[in-house]
Amino acid sequence: RTVAIPHVQTSVSLWELGLASELVFIGDAGTTEAGRASRRSGVEVANYYHPLPWLTLDADLAWSRARFTEPDPAGDRILGSVRTVAAAGITVDRQRGPYGSVRLRYFGPRPLVEDGSVQSAATTLMNSELRYRWAARNRLSVDALNLLDAKDSDIDYFHEPRLPGVPAEGVADLHFHPALPRTFRATLHVTF
Repeated sequence: RTVAIPHVQTSVSLWELGLASELVFIGDAGTTEAGRASRRSGVEVANYYHPLPWLTLDADLAWSRARFTEPDPAGDRILGSVRTVAAAGITVDRQRGPYGSVRLRYFGPRPLVEDGSVQSAATTLMNSELRYRWAARNRLSVDALNLLDAKDSDIDYFHEPRLPGVPAEGVADLHFHPALPRTFRATLHVTF
């Protein structure tokens, strides 16, 4: 971690995690079960810039590698493990009057089968919040979720659905949970 540049804080982290059993999601059952041993490693870089006492700009980047360590003909990729994640934002924080932030979040493609031949698309979402504080105990906030109305997925799976009463031969296909469409939420906070 360094604060060598005025108003800037940067930290770099190197990490590694070895698991005797990786939890694996089972799509049709909606549960997880114990899987093979795995190893994850990566690097994370976090930056915070405070040009003014009430203004913060931040940017974080993380890269990781996730692999099963026990051999299997199916492959060594851990399903849904994100390789690249980035987040950035601008925050205005004042004691009175308007304040808020705009945040951008990026999740890179994720393997959906163990040999890595099928991957999800990347997901990029922007959220913002605007708040107004008119007294120490009162504030109004308006949040905009998925501000750009991206048609991305929150999560993706690739499997053969097995519904009750359907023959065992299924067709492997992409299944996903879409990101929330552009949504606005207003909240009045009153503290007693």
